[in-house]
Amino acid sequence: MRFLAIALMFLVLVSCNETLLEKPENLIPQEKMVEILQDLAIVNAAKTTNLEVLRENGIEPMDYIFQKYDIDSLQFVESDRYYASLPVEYEEIYKKVETNLEKKSKELEEQKKLNDSIRVAKEKLEREKAKAKKAKDTLQ
Repeated sequence: MRFLAIALMFLVLVSCNETLLEKPENLIPQEKMVEILQDLAIVNAAKTTNLEVLRENGIEPMDYIFQKYDIDSLQFVESDRYYASLPVEYEEIYKKVETNLEKKSKELEEQKKLNDSIRVAKEKLEREKAKAKKAKDTLQ
């Protein structure tokens, strides 16, 4: 019985180590894949909120991604399938994408707050100038 359990455990370990897909010749490196998937998420978000703007500017999201990273659809699909066959690496890639997107989101929020505070300060300055001008015109 003990031998059977050891043999079964050995088979499980060996089968977990087995590569399901061969590594493609033109495999996209992990870091580049992270950047591609990150941009793809951003473009898809833009597609759902500003599809008309993309159409007006003649931007096809996938073509944009492929041109930007100098890849083709086959290379992308093969690389994505290969990484998907390695769950630990695939999860690592997507965690990096998520982390990067959260970081960009925070940066944009901070920039928006800064822009809003600058706009409010300018509006206040304009109101004060208008008030001062009105007071000056009243005195004359």
